[in-house]
Amino acid sequence: MNVKELSGAFTTDKIQETKAFYEKYFDARVIFDCGWYVNLAFGSGTATLQFMSPKEPDYQLSNSAGLMYNFKVDNVDQEYDQIRKRGLNSVSDIEDHPWGDRAFCAADPNGIILYIYSEREPAEEFKKYYKNPC
Repeated sequence: MNVKELSGAFTTDKIQETKAFYEKYFDARVIFDCGWYVNLAFGSGTATLQFMSPKEPDYQLSNSAGLMYNFKVDNVDQEYDQIRKRGLNSVSDIEDHPWGDRAFCAADPNGIILYIYSEREPAEEFKKYYKNPC
């Protein structure tokens, strides 16, 4: 399979609150919004996130339990400072991790955990787990 693009989408009854959250704290840009379906772009636009109101009888609200989105950034310390200045509290403090990143977590209005990180040199015990990229 030659996948050209992959992005996450979830169902929510908090469309406007979710859109405003990502615009305010993550500088997301709306690239599609028909009221019940929203597509946001981040950074240069290659990272996107979609969410929608359940429109079909079989669609249910997404369960955020255990769901996490990872945001790789150039400077996690700068992002941490900016997000806190804008009024968002983190759910975990910024810290270095031995697997090779420095990160903190926040939560969106749906309870989805947002893992914001920058890469670091992994500790020796984790280096063996890294594989060559495709």
